[in-house]
Amino acid sequence: MSLPRPDSPRASKIYPSPNHGERALGARPDMIVLHYTGMPTGAEALGRLCNPVAEVSCHYFVWEDGGVLQLVPEARRAWHAGVSSWAGETDLNSRSIGIEIVNPGHEGGSPPFPSAQIDAVIELCAEIAGRHAIAPERVLAHSDIAPGRKRDPGELFPWDELHARGVGHLVAPARIAGGRFFARGDEGQPVQALQAMFALYGYGVSVTGVYDEATEQVVRAFQRHFRREQIDGVADSSTITTLRDLIATRPSRIPPLAV
Repeated sequence: MSLPRPDSPRASKIYPSPNHGERALGARPDMIVLHYTGMPTGAEALGRLCNPVAEVSCHYFVWEDGGVLQLVPEARRAWHAGVSSWAGETDLNSRSIGIEIVNPGHEGGSPPFPSAQIDAVIELCAEIAGRHAIAPERVLAHSDIAPGRKRDPGELFPWDELHARGVGHLVAPARIAGGRFFARGDEGQPVQALQAMFALYGYGVSVTGVYDEATEQVVRAFQRHFRREQIDGVADSSTITTLRDLIATRPSRIPPLAV
């Protein structure tokens, strides 16, 4: 009897995790979520992702040398996103493919991602996105969909390399300069318009007109992905302009709100 084959030819073999379930209401994958493992070693992370007590998993696991394992079939709902939201959706596990990238992350000193590993991530994402017709703007960081809880894959993850090879949505970040900015404690219509812009792109932020902690967390997550030079949670002109450019260049373009 032949052994089951991975869904993606980029994976060398199946290393099954028991932690998965049915995708809700027949949902299909229409987004990819990238994570770092955030543990001292890849072996420890792989053990946790396959431990039924941990109740976490992912679809694919990428080693530092570029080796790829499949842990959960793409047709199944892996448990990687947790409490999260994007574009008004909250059961993101049912709509996504989760990819764990071996890296100890912020707690482990944020070492660089090896080039062989990034090459593998790019090839894997491109192959999956092609088969499932996943839009570039729906290749996201864990921090994008859970800004109050997560920082991965982190500001050192090379999103520009992915974009240069056809994976993900990115624009050149606007230059950091002086000028008007918004920060924690600010209130009013301009803050409301800013929140509406973040919500329009997909972030789970309430449009209240109050620049509260949750808004600051969203701004920080945005900067970690799209304006990595300075991550401070302050919506300066560089952050706002970069956000406007992203909204303007989405395939399904909607005119941005004025701030």
